[in-house]
Amino acid sequence: MAKQSFTAGQVFTAAQANGLNANMGWNLDTNTQTGTTYTLVIGDVGEYVTLNNAASITLTVPANVFSAGDTINVVQLGAGQVTMVAGAGATLNSQGSKLKLTGQYAAATILFTSATAAVVFGNLSA
Repeated sequence: MAKQSFTAGQVFTAAQANGLNANMGWNLDTNTQTGTTYTLVIGDVGEYVTLNNAASITLTVPANVFSAGDTINVVQLGAGQVTMVAGAGATLNSQGSKLKLTGQYAAATILFTSATAAVVFGNLSA
């Protein structure tokens, strides 16, 4: 939904409220993953991807699926450490090249800066 502008006397519609709700990140859907590998898909944009396994988990971020400004939140629910890797043609950047979630209940956000590059920030380790 486009950025909303309001004027005096304007009626605030349900569609505008729903659009604002979606843009504010309230009531995000969750994509629950329980395997040891997962590749992000376009449906994950603006959502939470939870990863829950006792073994290590590889989260692949593919190229040419997402657009600049897209965000995806990831949460490690299990004991298996989540490692984010760039798919073919993709680049992942983070402070200190840290691309692993720090442990159970750690979270991070992937912010796409282009169709092939993203910045990862949150509870990360090397």
